Amino acid sequence: MQAVNQKIVELKEEVYKANIELVKQGLVIYTWGNVSAIDRETNRIVIKPSGVDYDTMKPEDMVVLDLEGNIIEGNYKPSSDTPTHLALYKAYDTIGSVVHTHSEWATSWAQAGIDIPCYGTTHADYFFGKILCTRALTKEEIEVNYELNTGKVMIETMANNSKNPDELPGMIISNHGPFGWGKDAVEAVHNMKVMEEIAKMAYYTEQINRRIEPISQVLLDKHYLRKHGKNAYYGQ
Repeated sequence: MQAVNQKIVELKEEVYKANIELVKQGLVIYTWGNVSAIDRETNRIVIKPSGVDYDTMKPEDMVVLDLEGNIIEGNYKPSSDTPTHLALYKAYDTIGSVVHTHSEWATSWAQAGIDIPCYGTTHADYFFGKILCTRALTKEEIEVNYELNTGKVMIETMANNSKNPDELPGMIISNHGPFGWGKDAVEAVHNMKVMEEIAKMAYYTEQINRRIEPISQVLLDKHYLRKHGKNAYYGQ
């Protein structure tokens, strides 16, 4: 029991630091974002509290939940996006952390309702193809279980495009903003920062060349698989 408690204490610290890193990386302002992480041995999730300012937030303020969203420990309500996080954890056992922001560039593509095309190798080093944008939620999906349906529409989009969360460590929600994930909170925040930079570069690329085409499949395969394939060898 003591070992379990210590793991949760360490996970709280990890999630707290990851939430603060969102601010340092310019991915959130005010309380516009959240990070969670899961301990797969106990299925305990640690998530940012709802509406707590980053300037005053402490590791002990993180909220501990089970996979059904029941509060195990915490003095605050968990993030309002908790059902979205839980849906992703239940669907994909390789996800160890989930991040949501309203960062400027990725959110702009989300508000436009457009996939972020893969135009170059920077993108291909992290995402195996375009960064997908979900369909818009229906009236019914918005009115009932909105946050849960936000998770479900990402899972649907992944399945419809024959992708998995390792190949696609993030996507954008139509009219909303980006979600990302990773094996732990550090990797998840890293992937979100990369997505933001890719979104910015894709926009600039289209302004420079209105007739630009996506990266060739052979170059996409080379860059993604040399870093993530079974015979991966690349690292900068």
